[in-house]
Amino acid sequence: MNKLAAAAGILSCALSAASQTISIDVSHPTNHFVPKETLGAGVDRIAVEAIDKDLLQPALEKTLASGWQPVTYRQNTELAVEAWHWNPQGTWSEGSGSSGKGYFTGSATPTEMLRYSYGYALPRRGFTRNDGTDNVGFSRLTDGDVNTFWKSNPYLTQRFTGESDALHPQWVVMDLAQVQQVTSIRVAWGEPYARHYLVQYWTGDDPIHAPTRGTWQTFSQGTITDGKGRVETIHLKGSPIAVRFVRIWMTESSNTCAADSAKSDNNDPRDCVGYAIRELYLGTTTEDGAFHDILRHTPDQEQTTTYCSSVDPWHQASDLGSTKQAQMGFDLFFTSGVTRGLPAMVPIAMLYDTPDNAAAEIAYLKARGYPISYVEMGEEADGQYMLPEDYAALYLQWATAIHRVDPALKLGGPSFQGVNKDIEVWPDGNGQVSWTGRFIDYLRQHSRMKDLSFFSFEHYPYEPCRTPWGVLYDEPELVSHIMQVWHEDGVPADMPIFITEGNLSSGASETYEDIFAGVWLADYIGSFLNSGGNGVYFFHYLPLLMEPGCNSSPGTFGMFTIDASYQIQQPLAQFFVAQLINLEWAQPSGSEHQVFAAKSDVEDGAGHELVTAYAVKRPDGKWAVMAVNRDQQNAHRVRITFEAADKFSGFAGPVEVSTFGSAQYQWHPAQTRFMAHAETAGQPTIVTTTRGSADPDGPIVHTKLTAEKGTLYDLPAASVVVIRGSVSATK
Repeated sequence: MNKLAAAAGILSCALSAASQTISIDVSHPTNHFVPKETLGAGVDRIAVEAIDKDLLQPALEKTLASGWQPVTYRQNTELAVEAWHWNPQGTWSEGSGSSGKGYFTGSATPTEMLRYSYGYALPRRGFTRNDGTDNVGFSRLTDGDVNTFWKSNPYLTQRFTGESDALHPQWVVMDLAQVQQVTSIRVAWGEPYARHYLVQYWTGDDPIHAPTRGTWQTFSQGTITDGKGRVETIHLKGSPIAVRFVRIWMTESSNTCAADSAKSDNNDPRDCVGYAIRELYLGTTTEDGAFHDILRHTPDQEQTTTYCSSVDPWHQASDLGSTKQAQMGFDLFFTSGVTRGLPAMVPIAMLYDTPDNAAAEIAYLKARGYPISYVEMGEEADGQYMLPEDYAALYLQWATAIHRVDPALKLGGPSFQGVNKDIEVWPDGNGQVSWTGRFIDYLRQHSRMKDLSFFSFEHYPYEPCRTPWGVLYDEPELVSHIMQVWHEDGVPADMPIFITEGNLSSGASETYEDIFAGVWLADYIGSFLNSGGNGVYFFHYLPLLMEPGCNSSPGTFGMFTIDASYQIQQPLAQFFVAQLINLEWAQPSGSEHQVFAAKSDVEDGAGHELVTAYAVKRPDGKWAVMAVNRDQQNAHRVRITFEAADKFSGFAGPVEVSTFGSAQYQWHPAQTRFMAHAETAGQPTIVTTTRGSADPDGPIVHTKLTAEKGTLYDLPAASVVVIRGSVSATK
């Protein structure tokens, strides 16, 4: 390189360094928050062994050292299509003990300590699978057994909603897996059955996951206005039509009781409303009148896949599944120390339960004197494919029952799955497809917006196995965009919005252990608060064993690696960044912090902001700036300015700098070795010998300096840096 070129290079570097600035707009705050109410973590259904050991010292002490404060209790049984026995003691609508069946209500009277609670599989389910967990069993619609049946939720009928059943149509969908020729359907109805219903086919690709890219068309002979029940064979069309998805859309019930219900001493009215189908058959009818079925009828995941609108929460004591995993019992949850004694957000089961059981749960917690901050109503209704009007109808019934126990409780939902865009559903009569918009409209139309005290959703922004480094640049916009979407859908501007569960992705992998996860966490929390969010909960709070992730790499949602005995081995990147957020950036107190917008001019030439920043004015009078360097290879040196109108100021005097980045933490992936075995004809078998480890593994580096005009701050590659101090007078 000649001298002129070298000089030009030096000048370019100098100009680049001079232009690298983080600017904070102090003219007005974008938000305010109280850490003891805002920065929390979530506890979910986990292995019983984990419950027993994670709440012991020193594991619990190390967990609390992350600084997360309020806790949200996640309700996993809804995802598995189960009824939740939050209290193992209670009463059945029919029978008792091991012979109990029907609808279960937990006891509101405290007796023994509740250490664990469990879910009970619903035998009247119509899902083969859904977007919840994998253990949904199988659908009774195509299980090959006419003695079993699907039944819709009785609480979505006129008897309980006070509205015509036509306003809450119930439906089942069959997925043939590929396009098939169809002319006829056969329905083996249970009791009650549908008097009015439509049989329809989908014109698009996937009505479940792409509900606006296609329409439901009714077969030319698919409108039934005088259904008789029993077994009905309907010739849908004169000539075969190629279809993949078929729907039965039910709008009027016979309101007749099942035979076994009629013989029951209880004669529960919930057995006599809604719709029941014992088995579905679909195919063609030949000229000789013979029906030829193309569905696969098996009691497993290989059956023809079906989906349904809702499920009757009726079940039996024998439907208790595995007890190796459990929801933490409420008494253990509130007395173990994991909540720090702070009010906790608690859930009630709603999609697959009863309002009486929810009200009893709240009565129990009040009798114990446990502090409740909020009550979240149901879990991931969108992932259960529930239409918004159905969720809203249940919401109002449950809200009425809960507010009879405590009128002051703050209720909310819907606890959406982690989404980055508006949730869309099949259009209603007005062409409205927004799930949130229709839910809010329903509450307003019923003059019940006062029953919605907060709006909640989850945040898992990245698809499993698709996390190249560059997706980090998307996070702030993903959060701010979805917040804007909820408001455009009708969520009031002054309504608190909570992310009640969140992390990188719905599937754990080795990315969770990498510095990537820590850098992402800082951006996620900072951007949510900057966008006006009111509460955010890291998931998962308690230490968890590694689980198979992408390409069989081990991953964990927790903040630590642990051994087989649940002893903590190492803190992970997200633990250290949690400390930066909770203990260095925010002041761990019950006082208000103000959030101010910040922006950097450090870019990569393609418009990506390599450095993001989040500023708070703390109750101790100090300012704290959390700078996130998303450049994985290059350090950056920045100046920090505080701006109002045309006046500028900066940190002055003693400044504390807390740094955590790739120099303090590096994850070394699981190592494998290859072995040849005779039984595999000499082919190598991959054997994992380690589950990975971090080296170095912290700690956060703390330094002090004296700031003055023009002070530059170092942001190492792939790092989160908190700069905290006083600001000089504006000039």
